Amino acid sequence: MKELPFRRIILTHLSPQVLPKSIFKSKAKILLLVRNPKDTAVSYFHFHNNMPTLPSFSSWDEYFAAFMHGKISWGSYFDYLVEWNKHVDDENVMVITYEELKENQTLGLKKIADFFGFSLSEEEIQTVAEKSSFEAMKEKSFKTHGTFGKILFRKGIVGDWKDHFSEAQSKEMDRKFEECLAGTKLGEKMKYGVYWKA
Repeated sequence: MKELPFRRIILTHLSPQVLPKSIFKSKAKILLLVRNPKDTAVSYFHFHNNMPTLPSFSSWDEYFAAFMHGKISWGSYFDYLVEWNKHVDDENVMVITYEELKENQTLGLKKIADFFGFSLSEEEIQTVAEKSSFEAMKEKSFKTHGTFGKILFRKGIVGDWKDHFSEAQSKEMDRKFEECLAGTKLGEKMKYGVYWKA
């Protein structure tokens, strides 16, 4: 780590309680990108079933039960967010949602640039927006990720969960979200009741 250049970028899916405590006491800045649980579940389902090194599931229903009980490779989605909710007020943590970026990528990028102290012109922001759009990344995925690119970049849309969830599953997830994140700042940031609740 010490040999890496200044402004190191580390990508992780780890929960905050397993990260070194020094990260939260240092000048490191943390961008927490979260996605609604329904689309996250669908994305993980396809990732699990297409990634040769992960266990696959015979059906969506089997996977859904595993997801709801935290029995997938990354553990519980809900526990993960409950832990991160403890840090949403930390000065060095910024939370942004996938949906927010899909709705207005340019505005989201400006917020991210401001948080990290990057001074970018409108033209530079637009260039970043074009190069980091889902479509652009999917198009270049073989070059950037090899055959793994097909697995990482599937649809990238908001609302794909509607093609997978039964009404009962949607309501079950709504209850779980309410139980874990209702009334929290992170839950509010995700606008769950506005966009995803059945």
